[in-house]
Amino acid sequence: MSTKDLLLLNGLPLPELQRIARLRFRVVPSAPELLDDFAEEILREIRRASESGAPVRLILPIGPTAQYRKVVEVSNRERLSWKNVYTFNMDEFLDWQARPIPLSHPLSFEGFMRREVFGKLDPAIRIPDDQAFFPHPFRPDEIGKKISDLGGIDCCFGGIGFHGHVAFNEPPLSRWHRVSVAELRESLTRVVALGDDSIVVQSIGSAGGSAAAIPPMAVTLGMKDILASRKIRLYCAAGARHQAIFRISVAGEPCVDYPSTLVQGHPDAEVITDAATARPIELGLR
Repeated sequence: MSTKDLLLLNGLPLPELQRIARLRFRVVPSAPELLDDFAEEILREIRRASESGAPVRLILPIGPTAQYRKVVEVSNRERLSWKNVYTFNMDEFLDWQARPIPLSHPLSFEGFMRREVFGKLDPAIRIPDDQAFFPHPFRPDEIGKKISDLGGIDCCFGGIGFHGHVAFNEPPLSRWHRVSVAELRESLTRVVALGDDSIVVQSIGSAGGSAAAIPPMAVTLGMKDILASRKIRLYCAAGARHQAIFRISVAGEPCVDYPSTLVQGHPDAEVITDAATARPIELGLR
């Protein structure tokens, strides 16, 4: 999209954006209500596994994380069994040498899931250890093969990054090498260097603005496994920081500059945002 097209998209009233959207979206009143919606969507899948006894296979994100408190509390209160749940985390930070950071690291995604989600479920309903999978930089094809062996993903949950990354599928921008939309759609689990914008945004949210505290690399599921999910639910609610990428994701042209636009055309995908993020952008000094 040209700069002119992007600026026009920024200012569209919400009804007009809804009319031209290429990707279905839903607006909830506030960020807390969005997190509640996020938790309820995950719980719906857990209930299905608990009540039917059939396997449910989910891709889960870190970022945001607050929805998991309700997921754990309701699971324990309602005795929702995770015994038939298979989870696949989207991504994980790596250090500068592309090695995994320790599970004890405060920014470890796997460490968070094991401590704050799986570890806080009552033992009687807890997910078995061998049904929770995390991408590994030394065995990148392992997680995709497991997804395939288990029959594919029922629902992929995630967020949308500042520059449109889903998981850590960063925009593959280089003056030396071009990646096409078709190639990015087929991308597999891989190691990536984080973009400068991702490091800055992560530092603001997780490290008080200290970019030096953010691991500079990651391992991520590719877009192929994400787009092959039977359902995709993406949550986008950071207010002013995400107003532009929300609009680009749902109504911009599919392009590698904004990987979230590749979700357009999926048969059962939806972006959920809050009213503050969905409002038209007004340029002006603050």
